[in-house]
Amino acid sequence: MTEIQKIKDSLLIRLTELEKRADDIEDDLKEPQEDDTAERATESSGDEVSEGIGEMAENEINKIKSALAKIASGTYGICVSCEEKIKIKRLDALPHATKCVNCA
Repeated sequence: MTEIQKIKDSLLIRLTELEKRADDIEDDLKEPQEDDTAERATESSGDEVSEGIGEMAENEINKIKSALAKIASGTYGICVSCEEKIKIKRLDALPHATKCVNCA
């Protein structure tokens, strides 16, 4: 198995995890709030945190999908700034990296 295939497999696993987490957060946010004012305030605070986590998950999902599309098109691992190859160590650490270390 090539390094790129290993990275692709890990991206697919991470994508599945994030999509599940994002769905769970969305479901939690759809639940009706409590009638108790104090409880509602606590839930509102928790909802804000959940929304932030959901946005971060969506951001990472988009980066992963972009990386998978680049793998499919054969452009994965090419720096968007200098067009040089991104070192495999960087891609192992940050699989959705779009820039080499020098350009980042």
